[in-house]
Amino acid sequence: MNATVSHIRSALRECYSPREAANLSRIVCCEMFGQSSTDYYLGKDMTLSPKKEKELESILARLCNFEPIQYVQGTARFLERTFRVAPGVLIPRPETEELVEGMLKEVAPDARILDIGTGSGCISVTLSKELPEAKVTAWDISEEALAIAAENNRLLQGSVQFVRRDVLAYRPAEGECYDVIVSNPPYVTESEKQEMERNVLDWEPSVALFVPDEDPLCFYRRIGELGRTMLATGGRLYFEINRAFGDAVASMLRRQGYANVRIRKDISGNDRYVIAEQ
Repeated sequence: MNATVSHIRSALRECYSPREAANLSRIVCCEMFGQSSTDYYLGKDMTLSPKKEKELESILARLCNFEPIQYVQGTARFLERTFRVAPGVLIPRPETEELVEGMLKEVAPDARILDIGTGSGCISVTLSKELPEAKVTAWDISEEALAIAAENNRLLQGSVQFVRRDVLAYRPAEGECYDVIVSNPPYVTESEKQEMERNVLDWEPSVALFVPDEDPLCFYRRIGELGRTMLATGGRLYFEINRAFGDAVASMLRRQGYANVRIRKDISGNDRYVIAEQ
């Protein structure tokens, strides 16, 4: 083990397991300081300038404060693309990648798509890139999130139209129509906070995470109501959900009048997605 790696792991050992510290040391050395994977695994050391040494110490201080490595890097990967991220947006998850992969197998190439609660824009920008004939619109209540999403759209040369909108208060405009509505809304209940890691609780935006214990389906219910007005005949809703609420979301959508409502599991076998048709 080279001296730099040894220093990184030593600095992180109070906050992370040996496995996590090892993974973070690889990311810092290879992805942030440009060391080749070969040299890293062969144990070759890096020669850091005083400026780079100061940068390394700043990175380690942020990691020891449980800041997610993606925020420290300023980027996160999503379906082979690099998205800018910051504490104003959620870090894209593998489960959301699965949601988009499923959509790409089903959504028409020229669909009118609405992404509600776009965050970093990982869903909307990816759909606009993979379906270049589609018309993609994305909403978020957060100005900070919309700024980051718009920057990702620009950097990745997407074609998304972004709109600041509070979905719980919005009333559809006459003639507003989409073929697909997709949403990964807040779905973590307040009572689940105690089970969460500090790197999520202390850093990721609570407005994008949490819902009240007494009304955990508030966003799904409102988006379902909007969909009954805004979806074209045969249009689809795609939801990412809290694994505890698959049956509840599906039952609610059936009561709202949706057809062919189905629950899909994620790669870990948890109920994670609900799809419904207008």
